[in-house]
Amino acid sequence: MQLKAAVCSSARLARDRRFDGRFFTAVKTTGIFCRPICPARAPLERNVTYFASAAEATEAGFRPCLRCRPDSAPDSPAWGLVSTTVQRALKLMRSEREPQSVERLAERLGVSSRYLRRLFAEHLGVSPLAVWQTERALFACRLLRDTSLPVADIAYASGFNSLRRFNGVFKQVYRRTPSEVRRTGGLGQGTGVRLYLDYRPPLDWQQLLAFFRARAVTGVEQVEGDAYLRSFALDGCRGVVRVSNDAARHRLVVEIGGPEGGIGLYALNQRLRRLFDLDADSEQIRSVLGGDPLLARQLKLAPGLRLPGAWDPFENALRAILGQQISVAAATTLAGRLAARYGESFVDDTGVERRLFPGAEQLARADFAGLGLTRRRADTLRSFVAATVAGRLNFTHASLEDWCAQVTALSGIGDWTAQYIAMRGLSMPDAFPSTDLGILQALGSAGEKAKPKEALARAERWRPWRAYGAILLWQSLKSGVGE
Repeated sequence: MQLKAAVCSSARLARDRRFDGRFFTAVKTTGIFCRPICPARAPLERNVTYFASAAEATEAGFRPCLRCRPDSAPDSPAWGLVSTTVQRALKLMRSEREPQSVERLAERLGVSSRYLRRLFAEHLGVSPLAVWQTERALFACRLLRDTSLPVADIAYASGFNSLRRFNGVFKQVYRRTPSEVRRTGGLGQGTGVRLYLDYRPPLDWQQLLAFFRARAVTGVEQVEGDAYLRSFALDGCRGVVRVSNDAARHRLVVEIGGPEGGIGLYALNQRLRRLFDLDADSEQIRSVLGGDPLLARQLKLAPGLRLPGAWDPFENALRAILGQQISVAAATTLAGRLAARYGESFVDDTGVERRLFPGAEQLARADFAGLGLTRRRADTLRSFVAATVAGRLNFTHASLEDWCAQVTALSGIGDWTAQYIAMRGLSMPDAFPSTDLGILQALGSAGEKAKPKEALARAERWRPWRAYGAILLWQSLKSGVGE
């Protein structure tokens, strides 16, 4: 990514939070790189250089600042605009527990390893392995500073199966051992674990909660006051996450109850960042969507627009299939019945009974009878589950076009369902369910709904943020903003 030195200089001198995570300032005289909001005395311009990512700064030989903590910075929104293949590679890397060789990664993406290396060098300035190591080391540093977890548990939670390898990578990035960093600020928190997820303001937390509240599956998730809760199973551990917003410090507070160490906190962190779309480039989205008068009016009412994601793509897909041609409330009721019938239950550490949403393996032999489904809808669910178990659906690194082609090839699934799953379950920012009734109503005029072709033509100007446009259109129906 090409950085404009003048813009970076102004942003770091002003400590502008809108640029947090967009770039990092490396100080040549100290060998340290910082976030643009670092409270330390600003170095002279001649002594700094700018990098688009922490991985790039680390690869150049700089170590992270222990004061402003680059480990807590939101992800670079510029990475969402790089090559589609690089985006797919990053998504795949972040979903895997252990690092993969470039050859294996390239094979899964359907490109040559030489081409993949060239794309990473061109768009990110670093190798795939450097990205993996830096991200995991930064996350480990956050756990060392913010939790009292033992170092061995932190190594595992960050994606390292070898303590020796963890120590080696961490020291390479920080020029210090994990124990040395722990002594500078580890926090004891009693039972459970607490994470902090930073974001660039603004964030419309109430809109996100309203969206999830209307779709909360009984026993699995709930919105309680100003917090979101859900049960989960990860790495063989069951627990409950409670997420609230610390607006004053521009971060979400995640309280994890249940598991004691051993859980892949890096994977949980990634899921939550996608669920609440914490790395969205709000400025870029606003600059594109603001060109449409209808969306511009809604953006003024919701300046912290985010794309509500999903905890699990398979879960979201099942719920989307259940929701075909029925209301949100009816679909949520059906999802609750499905979870109650097939999901496992457990008692959390506060004595409350919780339920897990069933996975594909658990539903492999389910007939879905007695849930209130039509025979055709039940057949569609069985077909989708079978395709998932057989590995015929690519949830991790397919392009939007490939995903829609894969899933619509199954009987009973149309373009609306495919696009909705891509939009929320796979967090694809350009997905757009053009046949959605609410979207057509919002784009209509004089009491007449718009046609799907008209919606597609109008949304062409919103690329690559059409999914955000869809969210704004749905919001406009509730806010009364119209043509």
